[in-house]
Amino acid sequence: MIAHPPLANFSALDACHQQTLEYLQELSDLSQRIDDEGPTPASRQRARDLDAFFGGTSHEHHAEEEATVFPPLLASADPELVQAVQRLQQDHGWIERDWALLGPQLRAVAKGESWPDPAEFQHGVEIFVQLYLEHIALEETLIYPQSKAHWAKVVAQREPREPS
Repeated sequence: MIAHPPLANFSALDACHQQTLEYLQELSDLSQRIDDEGPTPASRQRARDLDAFFGGTSHEHHAEEEATVFPPLLASADPELVQAVQRLQQDHGWIERDWALLGPQLRAVAKGESWPDPAEFQHGVEIFVQLYLEHIALEETLIYPQSKAHWAKVVAQREPREPS
């Protein structure tokens, strides 16, 4: 039996992008509310939800892209495509780094602690959101279509299965 590389699950990846866009908007809204009102019970709960998403689900999404979407594209003969994938890999690092700074502040908000500076938190959120939006746009407009085309070829070239 021939071992095949794992296929990228684009329906899950696309759904995660949609969810990420929603959470980015909520994070942006929350940073503004905290700047205006301080932490409230509702904003504390929302902070917990956002921390769980960006500290877990988002990280897992990036790991899946690194394992299934990026490798075949990095082997491409198209230098612009390779450069775009390398930029996305770098973005993943920056997103993780930015979250390492924002996450503790968000967890403090979730606990009702007052040490995070609201203006600093809002500025950090703005940078994080902008990077993420540009990152998703590049994936959706170039990388995912290229990867989907690659995987369609892989599936088409597979040997037909013998009946059991």
